[in-house]
Amino acid sequence: MFDILVVEDDVNTQRLICAVLQRGGYNSHVSGNGIEALNLMEERHFDLVVLDLMMPEMDGYQLCEDLRSAGDNIPILMVTAAHDIKFKHNGFLVGTDDYMTKPFDEQELLFRIKALLRRAQIANERRLVVGETVLDYNALTVTRGDQQISLPQKEFYLLFKLLSYPNKIFTRLQLLEEIWGPDTETDDHTLNVHINRLRDKFRDSPDFEIVTVRGLGYKAVKRG
Repeated sequence: MFDILVVEDDVNTQRLICAVLQRGGYNSHVSGNGIEALNLMEERHFDLVVLDLMMPEMDGYQLCEDLRSAGDNIPILMVTAAHDIKFKHNGFLVGTDDYMTKPFDEQELLFRIKALLRRAQIANERRLVVGETVLDYNALTVTRGDQQISLPQKEFYLLFKLLSYPNKIFTRLQLLEEIWGPDTETDDHTLNVHINRLRDKFRDSPDFEIVTVRGLGYKAVKRG
């Protein structure tokens, strides 16, 4: 079970978030400001932080910035009453992974937490599971049952990227910059060749398919 630290100075909001987390199957822990949170994080491991912005002694911005400066990549979800877009911009600048405003939808909060934990697990394990298909980032292999396929580096990175975010549409430019680098001179034709090779290799996969979104780009879609 995941342990989530709720950093929030309003007691009623603390209780609400903890109740939502409990219904979602998570263990919740609380602190009233950034300094208390840092002390707790020195004593035990947490899987994610739900973080308010406006707090005494140390606010959410400072806590987030301190964690990132120390190399801590724990997923952080800012949940705040600050609606102005500048607050959101500042939150992402200091390193938050996601941002919600109060009052929040309880189910959306759980959805966002689940997504952040999933991405963190992928990043930590460098291993992605889609149905019965397993992608091993270090070995550049795709395994399903007794069948294992070794992919060229760029093909693997492309497939891993698409399957890490099912149903998310990536433009051709996004994929070229992500896989080949922002200064690449690689063109759409090369990307299309890699996509077609992946489609040929996984045409019969019962777990996923790669779909062309006309005029936009590509996305991976789970089957079954």
